[in-house]
Amino acid sequence: MLTRTLFARLALALAVLLAGIGLLYVLLSSVMTRHYQQEFVQVLNRDLAARLVTGRKLLRDGVLDAQALKDTFMHYMMVNPDIEIYLLDGDGRILSYSADPGQVKRERVDMGPLRRFLAGGDFPLLGNDPRSYTRQKVFSVTRLNLHNGEPAYLYVVLRGQEYERTEQLFRNSFVMQLSGAALFASLLVGLLFGLLLFRLLTRRLNRLAGLMQTFSESRFREPVRWPPAARPGDEIDRLGEHFNVLAERIREQIARLEKQDSLRRELVANVSHDLRTPLAALHGYIETLQLKADALDERTRAAYLDTALRQSRQLTRLVDELFELAKLDAADVPLRRERFAVGELAQDVVQKFSLQAREQGIALTLSCEEGLPFVEADIALIERVLGNLIANALRHTPRGGSVSLSLRRDGDALRVTVADTGPGIDADNQARIFERFYRAGNGARSGGHAGLGLAIARHIVRLHGGAIGVDSAPGQGACFHFTLPLAG
Repeated sequence: MLTRTLFARLALALAVLLAGIGLLYVLLSSVMTRHYQQEFVQVLNRDLAARLVTGRKLLRDGVLDAQALKDTFMHYMMVNPDIEIYLLDGDGRILSYSADPGQVKRERVDMGPLRRFLAGGDFPLLGNDPRSYTRQKVFSVTRLNLHNGEPAYLYVVLRGQEYERTEQLFRNSFVMQLSGAALFASLLVGLLFGLLLFRLLTRRLNRLAGLMQTFSESRFREPVRWPPAARPGDEIDRLGEHFNVLAERIREQIARLEKQDSLRRELVANVSHDLRTPLAALHGYIETLQLKADALDERTRAAYLDTALRQSRQLTRLVDELFELAKLDAADVPLRRERFAVGELAQDVVQKFSLQAREQGIALTLSCEEGLPFVEADIALIERVLGNLIANALRHTPRGGSVSLSLRRDGDALRVTVADTGPGIDADNQARIFERFYRAGNGARSGGHAGLGLAIARHIVRLHGGAIGVDSAPGQGACFHFTLPLAG
């Protein structure tokens, strides 16, 4: 598991990187050193072949002296064994050499590098090593003539077999070992410092990971925050800030989901109760009529049928309101917006409820501000809002009371107010009066209503971009109001 951490991966990457750098350094230094040595040796000894010819007096009357050449071979084998001397004909064939017998494997040498050398080519120039079929070495060469007048070349290999043995010993010497140890120590120190820096850099990431784990273990409820940076931070600080925003959003979403779950449970309980009551009454009356139809007089049967029909209508109304509220919750109600005068719609709604108000002994009035502008909304849904508010006001206003509907302009919106002289609503109930199935202590669900009218009204007003609220005090009636944006 340790190798899966970011620090371990960074450490492994750093170790591989430093090892690669060390290997590259060794390769480059080896190549460059070898190139430098070859160039240095060849430039230093570029005239060695010519000096051998003149210094050792290999030419006599313009031709090669074989005995002098043989003496030169013997001399340099004893005095300077790091060079090897070869006599080549014009085609590069080896005629004679200073090396030990049996060690020369080539019969001829490629003349291309030799001609470039004589023409003054760029150093280092590598020629064939007669001791090997593949190796090439730096050399010095000069032109001379054989005793028969044919051209020949004195070919001097500057880094012979003895030189390679000495170089191999040097490579294995204490100096090379010390250089390798110094390189290894440098890479090791670089690795240690790199690991320390990586630890410092990943420490904040570990803290952020710890915060995330704490937040997860608390089931996303515990408030955890990444401390803000005192100055503009780096990518880790920005990641911490994003984590703060994300954690807060998650907590809000969980709180909202828990509230919705609580409302759902309450809704199921209330729906079960409100459906069970009319269903039980309807079932009881129908069962009574079925079992005792012959024993009941006409008047009693009619009363039972009326009661069953009333319970059936209440059940139908409850189911319709539930379906309507479900559609509004799902935003499945398309708004058929049109320009219209709310004052005219209000008059129609008041006219529809006027008979009910008179029967209850309640004064229902309408007041409209002059010159009200049009609104652009769904006229059928706004009529439903006005109807729900007026019906709610009539339901809670005692006989002799009054219900008033007023319309006036409020800035860029139209404000609609429905006020009654009922018992009012206390402060604790006002906060939840628009929730579905909410049972207020003032009998808001009396009269066989399920308490969905205000919830439906709130959804419709919000769909139109307006706001709805209530102002009330116990014993002073209630004033429901909502706003609608004016037509552009």
